[in-house]
Amino acid sequence: MKKKPMIMTVLFGLMLFSHALIAQRPLTEKSASERAAAQTQRMKTSLRLDSAQTARIAVINLRYAQRMDPVMQGNGSRLSKFKAARTMQKEKEVELKQVLTKEQFEQFKEQQQAMKDEFKERRKS
Repeated sequence: MKKKPMIMTVLFGLMLFSHALIAQRPLTEKSASERAAAQTQRMKTSLRLDSAQTARIAVINLRYAQRMDPVMQGNGSRLSKFKAARTMQKEKEVELKQVLTKEQFEQFKEQQQAMKDEFKERRKS
């Protein structure tokens, strides 16, 4: 009888641990819809999007995540992938600018710059 609570505890611990491993999958292993949903959620929180904005942003994020899949999984050079991603990002920003307020868009650009700076710092070390 005492084994049942112990087994349940172990199974629960394994379930929590496996969820943590799944959450740490690299971007290349996540589907376009997973990446888009995560990005939309981050934007909703950090930019304080209303429900109408969130819906429109979700559509934009999904469209560009789907367009990015062939680039990420392609055989092109790192430089060609980077150029393609940058081109798509500029196109996406044009669409986002139509949905976000001026203040939200400025905040979005600041957040992007902060992420770029952080990435550069990680590459140095």
